[in-house]
Amino acid sequence: MKTALTIAGTDSSGGAGVQADIKTMTANGVYAMSAVTALTAQNTTGVYGILESTPEFLRNQLDCIFTDIRPDAVKIGMLSSSPLIEVIADSMRKYDAKNIVLDPVMVSTSGSRLISEDAVETLERELLPLATVLTPNIPEAEVLSGLRIENKADMERAAEAICDRYGCAVLLKGGHDINDANDLLVRQGEKRWFIGRRIDNPNTHGTGCTLSSAIASNLAKGYGLEAAVERAKAYLSNALAAMLDLGAGRGPMNHMSALHGEFVE
Repeated sequence: MKTALTIAGTDSSGGAGVQADIKTMTANGVYAMSAVTALTAQNTTGVYGILESTPEFLRNQLDCIFTDIRPDAVKIGMLSSSPLIEVIADSMRKYDAKNIVLDPVMVSTSGSRLISEDAVETLERELLPLATVLTPNIPEAEVLSGLRIENKADMERAAEAICDRYGCAVLLKGGHDINDANDLLVRQGEKRWFIGRRIDNPNTHGTGCTLSSAIASNLAKGYGLEAAVERAKAYLSNALAAMLDLGAGRGPMNHMSALHGEFVE
């Protein structure tokens, strides 16, 4: 059985972070492992507390994984400080990790900032050049490219700038009222648009985690990058189209976690 590792923070509400990653990887037919960078107290309305792992303990987790059950792909999510980023980068180089999908989580869907300013510089210097593919959303791509994104042409310029700067592929996700549901993959001078259908569904908590984990799962199974992205987008679209809701009668508590496991191949 193929294996995938998520390196990310938890989500106590179960809809994003490590919990969403494990559900997605399992639903996509790979064996899921995790190294926790932080515990968070959060739900769909916001992040209310973060308790970081120590760098030493994070390194211990990664050593235990790579020396026993080597992952065929690695998904990296929430990283809130420079020391943790440096540990992950060191471990990726030490173990020559393959198929690294890096979701540069900087701001949650609800608008909560999840990474310190100095950590962004460390992320750009140490970890982004090691990635197989980055999966930023519009605000994250603006930070990484230094460009304002207001339309499709801006998305192409920003993705190309990020690709050139860090030497890895970039899947720039639409949304934020800019080219909704259409994502752009740029790599080695090539670009491809993945046209999606906009689904009017309020259950969007954890969609970024789900997409990047599904990409990692498909890379682990041996699919090329374009095929992995295409399959991951289909998985996410099917999940959203199911319109499942955990929060009936409980306000905004709607989660992607309700959707995982429904679309195993």
